[in-house]
Amino acid sequence: MNGLKVFRRKMHDLKGRVAIITGASAGIGKGTAVEFAQLGAHLALTGRNQENLQATEKACVEAGIPEDKILLVSGNIRDEQLRKDLVKQTVQKFGRIDVLVNNAGAGNLQTLEKIDMADYDRTMDINLRSVVILTQLCVPHLTKTQGAIVNVSSVNGLRAFPGCLAYNMTKSALDQFTRCVALELASKQIRVNSVNPGVIPTEIFKRAGMSEEKFGKFLEHSKSTYALGRVGEVSEVAKTIAFLASSDASFITGAQVPVDGGMHAMCTGL
Repeated sequence: MNGLKVFRRKMHDLKGRVAIITGASAGIGKGTAVEFAQLGAHLALTGRNQENLQATEKACVEAGIPEDKILLVSGNIRDEQLRKDLVKQTVQKFGRIDVLVNNAGAGNLQTLEKIDMADYDRTMDINLRSVVILTQLCVPHLTKTQGAIVNVSSVNGLRAFPGCLAYNMTKSALDQFTRCVALELASKQIRVNSVNPGVIPTEIFKRAGMSEEKFGKFLEHSKSTYALGRVGEVSEVAKTIAFLASSDASFITGAQVPVDGGMHAMCTGL
């Protein structure tokens, strides 16, 4: 067991690196924060729910990171001042930024004919516009550290699925953003990649309006539509994010990495 721990620490050289993780109060964001904490990273975490964000902090401390190596900045990622404060306070506390994980996101289960444009704008703002602006704010600091950016996209960015038009559009655009920014920042030695999860049981589905009963049926149905015969786990996405943020991925940039049990490769019409 000790040998495995030594190997794991060597595999991901995130110890002492400073990572900003958005949407860290739940789901993939929380799981990523805990994974980074286990690897010794210093964390700047943001999320809308202060109580849940504090629960993430507690989980990170239990994972082995000292409480004084965690910064919490609660608020809505759509808020301009929140984004500025997040970057400013991170640099003030830790002196640097090595990793940016753009994870905060919102689901939207509306079709073209029924979509409310206020909901459309909100989805675009959270899933895309806020990512662009926060990335702009972090680039000067990531340039100094030759850091890494990991955007949390979705299999919906790689494939078209009916019934979630705006969400599909934002994730497809996020993947293009990843590719474009990877090329723009390559000369600064900043790597930019995306992870594209399939169905991961988190609260995003319920927040998008899916009932408990419908969510349960959706998860059960997903077992038959994924090549590996099951939905994914938060930890599987978090470990992939940690890999992309580490020097083990030093020659990977502009990539979209599916963590989706093979869904992206399947022909769902058969």
